[in-house]
Amino acid sequence: MRGSIFKTGTNNLWALALIAGLLAGCGDGAQQGGFQPPPPQVTVAMPLATEVTDWDEYTGRFAAVESVDVRSRVSGYLQEVHFTEGSFVKKDDLLFVVDPRPYKAILEEKKADLDRARAQLALAKNELNRARRLYETKAISEEQLDAKTQARSAAQAELEAVQAQLNFAQLDLEFTHITAPISGRIGRALVTDGNLVSGGTENSTLLTTIVSMDPIYFYFTGDEQAYIHYLRLDQEGGRRSSHYAKNPVKLKIADEQEFKHTGHMDFVDNRIDESTGTMLGRAVFNNPDNLFVPGMFGKIQLLGEGPYPALLIPDEAIATDQSRRIVFVVDDKNTVQARLIKIAQRVKGLRVVREGLSATDRIVINGIQRVRPGMEVSPQPGTIQETADTSGSGNAQ
Repeated sequence: MRGSIFKTGTNNLWALALIAGLLAGCGDGAQQGGFQPPPPQVTVAMPLATEVTDWDEYTGRFAAVESVDVRSRVSGYLQEVHFTEGSFVKKDDLLFVVDPRPYKAILEEKKADLDRARAQLALAKNELNRARRLYETKAISEEQLDAKTQARSAAQAELEAVQAQLNFAQLDLEFTHITAPISGRIGRALVTDGNLVSGGTENSTLLTTIVSMDPIYFYFTGDEQAYIHYLRLDQEGGRRSSHYAKNPVKLKIADEQEFKHTGHMDFVDNRIDESTGTMLGRAVFNNPDNLFVPGMFGKIQLLGEGPYPALLIPDEAIATDQSRRIVFVVDDKNTVQARLIKIAQRVKGLRVVREGLSATDRIVINGIQRVRPGMEVSPQPGTIQETADTSGSGNAQ
């Protein structure tokens, strides 16, 4: 029995020793060789080299080239309204009629006064002619002749004064028919038939408004730094200042993806607003289909610098570290390096890189979340292609 037990125990010891040896061998192998995961696969490509032109983006609103508050020039009761609210009217179209009867009566009175003044002038002339004949025969004195001459001059002056009053009366009668001073879209009637309106003063009753539609202005503001940038470009012989040149602009409105409307700069203000630190600019656009209306919001792109050589990369290849922009470059040993870059606007779906890259650098365009500086990667070749830019170009932040 004891021999059997001893033999069994010996076998167990050998088995345990063998297992321990195997475990020890495995441990030494793991420590000596180690398990190394394969380098992560990433897609790399060289930047797309091309010439680009900067289009600087601003926001603003449309405004009418001409805008008129229609007011009455005479007082009276509003008799008629001759337009459809919100419609288009042409210059000199009849809009309102103020009751003309009182002004017709005044005009007739002034006509009668004119006839009376003419009769008085004719009488004064006859008396003067008679006085001259009598004076030649020494029948009247020189003083009497002077009196007749003065009477004729007074009658002439009276006639001219009455004629002026008649002209004013004629104007007042014409002003009872209020016409459109410009062509454009008319607003609502602010006064309805039967109401008393006042006219001829700074507080005259506002009847309606008219705004022109084609062409139309677009107002926007740029900061002081942008103004200085454009000034330097002009001084260096690059892009002329919009003070003197009709630089091109592109526009899109709220429901549009592309800047498909074209216009040109029309005005730049002469001072920077002290409260906002911005300069006012104005562009003008044709508006034949009346798509744009005063007060509408829009985005505008103004011609900036260019053309100049630049490198383009996708936004997906750019990492952000606070205010810095970084791309990951793979060297000839397939090691990742972080590279600080300076970016500008988007062009054809890609981001312009102004500084920090060369045309031969291989940058990670897919898989940047799997890399870090100094690690080895397995680069797979890719390409950078232009696409339709539906987000719009803009200044880099």
